[in-house]
Amino acid sequence: MGKLDGKVAVITGGTSGMALAGAKLFVDEGAYVFISGRRKDALDEAVELIGRNVTGVQADSADLDDLDRLFETVKQEKGAIDVLWASAGVGQQGGLGEITEEQFDAAFSLNARGTLFTVQKALPLFNDGGSIFMTGSNASLRGYPNWSVYAASKAVLPAFARVWVAELRERKIRVNVLTPGQVASPMMEEVLDAEMKAQFESVIPRREMGRPEEIASVALFLASDDSSYVNGIELVVDGGTTVI
Repeated sequence: MGKLDGKVAVITGGTSGMALAGAKLFVDEGAYVFISGRRKDALDEAVELIGRNVTGVQADSADLDDLDRLFETVKQEKGAIDVLWASAGVGQQGGLGEITEEQFDAAFSLNARGTLFTVQKALPLFNDGGSIFMTGSNASLRGYPNWSVYAASKAVLPAFARVWVAELRERKIRVNVLTPGQVASPMMEEVLDAEMKAQFESVIPRREMGRPEEIASVALFLASDDSSYVNGIELVVDGGTTVI
């Protein structure tokens, strides 16, 4: 018996890295999963990798029309949602004095605005007692030079969660933030050169980045009844980076 038997889960940004690992694990644990992503080729590859009990919807979580189409697909195919993992996000370096309007707008449009409207548009389909969680970043907890915009765009998520817990308590819908540290993912490969990767790994106690599967297992905890008494928290999964 799986921990998510009979559940319907939606994972945005589910075409790579930890969200894709989570989607695969959720299916293995009995869920039917909807994943979204901006690139059709990556989406098709992810659906093929997961192999069963999955629907891919091409959608940009910063585009409200795309979000409407995502949740209309969920409504038509399954009718309801039990788990929402709002994981779509973007990050780009920019030191103070060099930050552009485009960098700021891209980060806040997807990481903050997109996450808010993902949750809001999912709510009409949500079963009472369900679980919502969002992907944060330990960049918002530690002062990494050149990452202020990304850090700030992720720092709003715990504030969202605290308020939404109060607003959704009558429906017994839990809201949490899953905050990973440095994880070996395609996004990291895009933004980190070898020197920066080594610098990041030097501050992780085990001197090694996390693996997507390690984050996926924590996502399963938040999605399942194992975390039934966990609500309104920021669960930091960074190998101890922010505590030393």
